[in-house]
Amino acid sequence: MSEFLSVRRSYDGRVMPHVAESAAASPLTVLGEEERMFQDSVRRFARERLQPQVRAMDEEGKFRKELLREMFQLGLMGIDIKEEHGGQGGTFFQSILAIEELAKIDPSASVIVDVQNTLVTNAIERWATPTQKSKYLRLLATESLGAYALSEPASGSDAFALTTRATRDDDGYRLSGRKLWITNAAEADIFLVFATVDPQAGYKGITCFLIERAMPGFAVGKKEDKLGIRASSTCELILDDVRVDESAVMGEVGKGYKIAIETLNEGRIGIAAQMLGLAEGALDHALAYARERKQFGKTIGEFQGIQFSLAEMATKIEGGRLMVYNAARLRDAGEPFVMQAAMAKYFCSTMAEEVASQAVEILAGVGFTKDYPVEKLYRDAKIGRIYEGTSNMQRVTIAKALLDRQR
Repeated sequence: MSEFLSVRRSYDGRVMPHVAESAAASPLTVLGEEERMFQDSVRRFARERLQPQVRAMDEEGKFRKELLREMFQLGLMGIDIKEEHGGQGGTFFQSILAIEELAKIDPSASVIVDVQNTLVTNAIERWATPTQKSKYLRLLATESLGAYALSEPASGSDAFALTTRATRDDDGYRLSGRKLWITNAAEADIFLVFATVDPQAGYKGITCFLIERAMPGFAVGKKEDKLGIRASSTCELILDDVRVDESAVMGEVGKGYKIAIETLNEGRIGIAAQMLGLAEGALDHALAYARERKQFGKTIGEFQGIQFSLAEMATKIEGGRLMVYNAARLRDAGEPFVMQAAMAKYFCSTMAEEVASQAVEILAGVGFTKDYPVEKLYRDAKIGRIYEGTSNMQRVTIAKALLDRQR
């Protein structure tokens, strides 16, 4: 028997891992010491500094500048930027942990950190030149907020139907067009702007440009008045003959579609983490209320109907956590993760809306008021099914991956 356990072979003759080696592998949701310390520091900031201001920021529709400065000071805006560029030298998984923890308290703060780490700095780290990295990563790690400008009035799910034009001009380009639904736009100083250098070439003409807020012809337009994540700014961008030289091009000319696709694949894990954290926050409020609220002489948590709801919520959350952590760890390990990212985003966005709704029902009348946080979390949850790829687009991605794997 011991010989069978020590060396096993699969049906095709490959040697399988030793049982002892398999047993030694860490469970997916068990964090390393450094990861736990990082998670604890983000949790303390969220509870001590962020939580007291959440309701006011939601009502004002504006994120407090002093909190944004504190997030820079804590290193939350450059988590996996290398130390040589002023960042924390952390991992993508640590970014996911930060997004999750912040979302338990305020999904608006969470998405600010999400876009900065999983879209903007992530894309620059992979595609920018050494000179661009040296300049922009240091700024993004220490003081400048970034924004990712892909969507347009006529291009939502069909992101590559964009019309923003980059016209060749001597040793540079002139950019003209309009972008919509741009997260972080009101506060950002650095923008990744996608424009086409050749409309006839379709997606092969799309190019990514590094644009600075102070450039002549560039303006941040209307700020959207939204249902949820109200403290996170969402604005239009107006490019009116913005002149840039060759050094503003990130990656190769005509390769913007590749940058966008690959970055969004990773960004979806961030949105899944945001929705996971939101659901965890909703469950925390529901549990606290169930322990305190009394009806018919006992706490409502003693009633089986409430217990069943809490059990369903916790089970859905655990499933989401496993999916998010798995996708993030696959990404850090350099393994394929696109299908897992789409699954996590699809599942967690649906799950968060359901869990937040159940939390409102458990709190009943007070849950429907702004005096309790679950009302806000319910509003915040809706965007999860929409941005960085709608639920239907995630289904398409998952199905294509399944069919390609089957072939």
